[in-house]
Amino acid sequence: MAVCTVYTAQSLNSSCSISTPSKSHLRFHQKQVIFFTKRSTNKSRNTTNHVITCSASDAEKTVVIGLAADSGCGKSTFMRRLTSVFGGAAEPPKGGNPDSNTLISDTTTVICLDDYHSLDRTGRKEKGVTALDPRANDFDLMYEQVKAIKEGVAVDKPIYNHVSGLLDPPEVIKPPKILVIEGLHPMYDERVRDLLDFSIYLDISNEVKFAWKIQRDMAERGHSLESIKASIEARKPDFDAYIDPQKQYADAVIEVLPTQLIPDDNEGKVLRVRLIMKEGVKNFNPVYLFDEGSTISWIPCGRKLTCSYPGIKFTYGPDTYFGNEVSVLEMDGQFDRLDELIYVESHLSNLSSKFYGEVTQQMLKHADFPGSNNGTGFFQTIVGLKIRDLYEQIVASRAGAPVTAAKA
Repeated sequence: MAVCTVYTAQSLNSSCSISTPSKSHLRFHQKQVIFFTKRSTNKSRNTTNHVITCSASDAEKTVVIGLAADSGCGKSTFMRRLTSVFGGAAEPPKGGNPDSNTLISDTTTVICLDDYHSLDRTGRKEKGVTALDPRANDFDLMYEQVKAIKEGVAVDKPIYNHVSGLLDPPEVIKPPKILVIEGLHPMYDERVRDLLDFSIYLDISNEVKFAWKIQRDMAERGHSLESIKASIEARKPDFDAYIDPQKQYADAVIEVLPTQLIPDDNEGKVLRVRLIMKEGVKNFNPVYLFDEGSTISWIPCGRKLTCSYPGIKFTYGPDTYFGNEVSVLEMDGQFDRLDELIYVESHLSNLSSKFYGEVTQQMLKHADFPGSNNGTGFFQTIVGLKIRDLYEQIVASRAGAPVTAAKA
């Protein structure tokens, strides 16, 4: 049910109409229903206008998820895994700008926060700032539009064209059931941060990030090793100052590190991945291995799990992270056969799966995605299921129904 505000004004005309959405100076739409009521006397004829401006009720409000990471750290892959959990493929807006960064599915809308760059590529170059610098981004507009979408109001969101480096004309974003804002700064501005129902940070270590960029930019984009190194070094001061500190606010962090199973490994092919889950987050129960709250080390390789060199090692236990109590699930190594992943899945609790083997099913469904043979894909899939559960709990609580977190 929508919540409406009624305004009264005087008019000389007598009629009844429903106005088309009007746009404010912040480029968001307000639906207005206008009733004209006759009031006649012997001396004059007057009409009272009742203007009703509607926004969503609490039960209809959009759930907002924030995903922060540096460029080239796997945000796109994570988004594809997340939207798949909710069903339906995420596609660009139909009939819109072919260079739109937005992805829309039946349940989710994913917007890229690059669209809130206040400076285009030329402007950043002239001012000597990177896209990571807050001065190159419009946080006021970001806040107002995310707030409007959460309250059920459509907005005209800008588009940053990654091909031309220019700001294109805006596109209409209608309120979805779930809005995901992904990019460099979803938790930088406190106002935007307070709008988030859940937040994730993808924390890729410098060693792994360098190895990934070499693989992507040299093999796929023809960049030289020297140019890749120069690009990373140029971004590092702003990354350390403005992007990396956001992980302290995240409800879950997926941390990707070099393996500890191979001495002095520098190829970045075998990874150690940690899922850091903050305790006490509403509607979120951290995943645990065997015994909740215990400290556990587990090497599952054997008859039920095929592992080639260097094998697989899981650890789990409590820890602190930026002063917060957390639970940490870690996987070092990679799988040989995804269908055997169900053996590991069966030893994990609080996965929020709908049925036995759902994590394995999702992994097999996207076996061609990057990270599907290691902890990056595994933990991204688990977080996707947890977000689905969180969304369902929020919807149930708003509707006044009993709320039960999935324990599977």
